Amino acid sequence: MATKSITLPDIGNYDNTPVIEVLVSPGDRVEKEDSLITLESDKATMEIPSPYSGEIKKVLVKVEDTLKQGDLIAEIEADEEEADEPAEEDKPQEAAEEPADQTADQTDAQQPSEEDPEPAPAPSKANEPAPPANDPPTPINRQSAGAKSHASPSVRLFARKLGVDLSTVTGTGPKGRIQQEDVEGAIKKVMEGAGKGAAGGAGIPPLPEIDFSQFGEIEERPLSRIKKLSGKHLSTAWLNIPHVTQFDETDITELEAFRKSLKPRAEKAGIKMTPLVFVLKALAHVLREFPNMNASLAPDGENLIVKKYINLGVAVDTPKGLVVPVVRDVDKKGIFELSEELMEISARARDGKLTGADLSGGTFSVSSLGGIGGTQFTPIVNGPEVGILGVSKASMQPVWNGSEFVPRLMLPLALSYDHRVIDGAEGARFMTTLSRTLTDLRELML
Repeated sequence: MATKSITLPDIGNYDNTPVIEVLVSPGDRVEKEDSLITLESDKATMEIPSPYSGEIKKVLVKVEDTLKQGDLIAEIEADEEEADEPAEEDKPQEAAEEPADQTADQTDAQQPSEEDPEPAPAPSKANEPAPPANDPPTPINRQSAGAKSHASPSVRLFARKLGVDLSTVTGTGPKGRIQQEDVEGAIKKVMEGAGKGAAGGAGIPPLPEIDFSQFGEIEERPLSRIKKLSGKHLSTAWLNIPHVTQFDETDITELEAFRKSLKPRAEKAGIKMTPLVFVLKALAHVLREFPNMNASLAPDGENLIVKKYINLGVAVDTPKGLVVPVVRDVDKKGIFELSEELMEISARARDGKLTGADLSGGTFSVSSLGGIGGTQFTPIVNGPEVGILGVSKASMQPVWNGSEFVPRLMLPLALSYDHRVIDGAEGARFMTTLSRTLTDLRELML
């Protein structure tokens, strides 16, 4: 046997990611791929597996520690058959320093966050928010001086923007984790303490609190972590993005016939080929023609960041809530390859095994309810993207061909977009082009 060091592998563009659970202790026996710790970014929860089987000798992290790629997690006395295997590089890699306000285009569910996670500020005065000109009263429930605040990067960013010192905020989340509503509550207490009523504020007034138990029996159930995170992201997107939704119905009769002709070949390869795969492929083709849809508005609101790559986020229904993993380089992949990748990433989403990298880097999103039902819905733009396509259940309808009604399979589509970037005419042209492409897949060869 040999003692091996276990380090944090590459989990995507996430540095200083908080540890929310330590799942092993010294003396525990683990098998290869057993989970050691759980990390939580503002977009996903990730369990880090052991690369070896053996006995844990030391655990080198604790809850609330923040980790980056290469940081030591534990030491393990690996089994003999694995002791001679080449170990991953244990030396932590030095990350190039970047400005704290630098952002990147990422997709979130299930959280999701509007901006990339930032490193947690070091405990120095240089990183503390500057006090306002007129110091407000200190919020109640001050924690002990120097106590470490347990909060996600997105909540830290939210607090810094509003000038709130997290050491003065008491967390109400799991294990005392500070939530966005805790920060908002601290601000509310400050405003009330300063004698400033809600009438003078510019914020949106909250819904009234009602004791529903006075009307009958109730049961209070906690939301899943994914729903809490995605809910905040969707609220932020809804409040910050002026939405317009364009509706259409697309004739996919020929597409469906072509899909069915490929089923024997797909089944032989162990692949489930759904209409959604054809929608993704057609979308990638049309996004090349309409690059403004494959873009993000710069933080200053003065420029448009157009991406030269096409990574499509696909909403996946899971037992814990909706997540949006990203299928990369859709324009460069064939139907069979996309089908296999979509099956694999959807399975990992339902099993809760997505990584931060799986949820980041999207340029446009798709939400499909075709397997469930319904005629139309209005999807919310997954900011900082500027567009999202909603796909409902196809149905056979009578369509007039100029001389008679003929049965055609019609697919309802709903395109929501950021009206600051996309005007109505461009949105309509995009939808018309997409519809034409789905109706006649020969458009993909042009």
